[in-house]
Amino acid sequence: MARAAAIVVGLLPAERVREHEYLQDGGRAAFEARLVLAATLSPTYGIYSGYEACENVAVQAGSEEYLDSEKYEVKSRRLDGPVLPLVRRLNEIRRAEPALQRLEGLQLLETQSEHLFAFARGGEDEDRVLVVVNLDPHAERDGLAVLPGSLGLPEQFEADELLSKERFRWRTGRNYVKLGPGQSHIVRPRR
Repeated sequence: MARAAAIVVGLLPAERVREHEYLQDGGRAAFEARLVLAATLSPTYGIYSGYEACENVAVQAGSEEYLDSEKYEVKSRRLDGPVLPLVRRLNEIRRAEPALQRLEGLQLLETQSEHLFAFARGGEDEDRVLVVVNLDPHAERDGLAVLPGSLGLPEQFEADELLSKERFRWRTGRNYVKLGPGQSHIVRPRR
């Protein structure tokens, strides 16, 4: 989990993991993983124009500047793109889940895969939301996400996966998770 957390918060040396290279080389899966993290780790987030279309072409190799950047020209845009349905769904989830509307109540969770990043949102007085993200935009990854007893969840419980609208059985302790490239689970224990 330490490496995954370091990637998310940008603590690894720049020569090993560069934020702009993640998006430039990771394709749509990288944009989706970053979007889920932004929308669920903070009560406020935003995306730049072009993000929904996965614009990722650099001016030149190794550059953080994007080709045809709005920084230097006015662009007319259509509101479409492959990531836009995920933006809509995340905003629906955020409106419905009080745990995602406040800064307090974030708890990082242990994972037994360096490619999975997991955390819980919410406190004792509100419903919890559990998030697991595959940080690898190139490969399906699996591993265990560990829910500690301190979250106050039952030993076993039904959970709604809010992105796919599927239902899973989770438990306090170890939970097996398998996610496609850049994919995520946003899980709410059943009320």
